[in-house]
This record gives sequence, structure tokens and C-alpha cells, in this order.
Amino acid sequence: MAAPGRGVTIADVAARAGVAASTVSYVLSGKRSISPDTARRVMEAVAELGYHPHAGARSLASRRAGVIAMMLPLRDGMHLPVLMQFASGAVTEARRQDQDVLLMTADEGPAGLARVAASAIVDGLILMDVEVRDPRVETLRRLGLPSVLIGFPADAEGLTCVDLDFTAAGRVCADYLVERGCTDVALLGASEAVYERRTGFAERVRSGFLNRTADRPGVAAAALPCADEPAAVQRTVKELLHARPGLTGLAVHNEPSVPHVVHALADAGKSVGEDFHVVVIGPDEVAERVHPQLPSVLVPAETLAEIAVRHLMRKLDGLDVPDATLVEPQLTMR
Repeated sequence: MAAPGRGVTIADVAARAGVAASTVSYVLSGKRSISPDTARRVMEAVAELGYHPHAGARSLASRRAGVIAMMLPLRDGMHLPVLMQFASGAVTEARRQDQDVLLMTADEGPAGLARVAASAIVDGLILMDVEVRDPRVETLRRLGLPSVLIGFPADAEGLTCVDLDFTAAGRVCADYLVERGCTDVALLGASEAVYERRTGFAERVRSGFLNRTADRPGVAAAALPCADEPAAVQRTVKELLHARPGLTGLAVHNEPSVPHVVHALADAGKSVGEDFHVVVIGPDEVAERVHPQLPSVLVPAETLAEIAVRHLMRKLDGLDVPDATLVEPQLTMR
């Protein structure tokens, strides 16, 4: 344990984790590969002791690093063009606030959060692709690093969260299909990997869609994951139509699969917009670049990122921000 009256040192962290001081340095710098178990022990010690390199000097200087970190989910099931919209929105707003942005990847997990907090190179963090039971959340709470989440975990107490109201988006899609006379509908959601991670936005769309259709008498509904690859999408649509011959409406919450869904429906003899209806959750360009163009609920990636940056800067300035900010979904007809 650190001696009274002095700051926590790298030696204190090493003693708590039961490793050499050089190992702590390697974990924090990333200069050498360290076993996951050892890295976890080091990061737990960092969080427990509140270790910050050069914390005293930074306190005396009384200034910020001028950098915020953004953890992008570059992993299975995430659509890169949409992620780049989030990154663009964050960088643009950060520059307005005279801040730079450090991009991280979600696969760094809790250890990555602890590493950047301990390095003192960032003032705050924006976290994306939030899971219902996200292992990074408890690390955020322990570290005390100012943060904003784009997404909601199951337990959001003490956190600042921003997102599209995906539950409402699922309801909007269900309403669109039912109002067009569809009595057998389905949601083609994100890939299996996204549901396996229990990613919050995907679960909320599914919940909103199924709960809304359950409230509509005489409406049958299903929800299933959908892969991104053309052949897999074709197979999924074909199997769905075979299993549900009365199906006349689809909501698609999987951006890269949209053109392949439209092609598969055409191959099956379905006339989209006439005897079959499709609505998309995703960027405008995804719904506009198919024929016929499709109605869609926009995921306002840049707007959400801008709000997240503004909230984070207010927190850094000691100002109040709302615990939860939900952007209402808007359906665009085409």
C-alpha cells in the first residue's frame, strides 16, 4: 500500500499486482505483449490505487491534455461507414472545442480504458457499442475518468448516456408495416455476433418491434439475426419466405444487407412497395441506393457523436449534464 503523504507510484502498482515494475510499464505502454491474466491484475491495481503517472506535475500545471478518447467498435457485425460517421461527428465537434481525439478500438476492453486513464494522455472518454452487461462499465466507475456512453447498459446509474431511442425505432418500423396492411412481418436484425455480445441497440430494436406487433391483434411477427454476406442474406430471406408464406413486411436493421435483401425479394417474385413492404433502420444513403428507394429511420451518427462530445466537455468544465439523452427516431418516406 502507498505510504501516507506521498503519491501512488509505479512500484505501488507493481506490489499490489504482484509483478515487477517493468511489467507495469509494459502493460501501460503496450510496448511488449503481456499475458491477459497479468495485464488484468495490473489494470485492477491501477484502478484500485488510482495511479496516474506524473499526476503531481499535471496538477501543478493546472491544465488539461486537450485530448479526448473515443473507443470505436471495429469488430464483427459493425458497419464501417456508419462508424466513420460517428468518428467524423466526434472529431468535428472536438475541434470546435479545441480538442483532439484519440481513437481506440473496442477490443481493448477494460484494460484499454485503464491504460489510457493511467497514462494521463486524455481528459475524458466516449464509449460506443455498449453492451447490456458491458464489462467496461465497472472499470469506468472505478477509474472515475470523465466519460459519455453512446448507448445504454442495463445499469446506467451514475453514467452519462446518449443514443437514438432504438426501442422507439423498432416500434416505428412495426407501425409502418402494420399500417400498410401487413399481418405477417419480420425483423432482420444485426449479425449473430452482435446479439451474442448482447449489444444494447440491437436488443432494443428487437424488443420495440416485437412488443409493438404483440399489441396489434391479428399480427404475427418474428425477429432473427442476419449476416452481411450476399449469399447468407439470400439464404436467410429464402428460408424466411418458405417458413412464413404469408409474410408481406420486413424491417431491416442491418445496413450492408439491405441491397441483398431487396435482390432476394425480387428473386422470390415479391414487388417491394406494392405487394411487399420494407423499412430500414440505418443511414439515408443505404435506403436511397436501392430500387425502389425505401423508407427509413435514420441513425443520426454524427449528431449523437456531437452531443456526446458536448456533454463530455461540460463534464470536464464541472457543469451539469443529463444522465440520459435519447434522440427521437424519425421515419423518412420515399
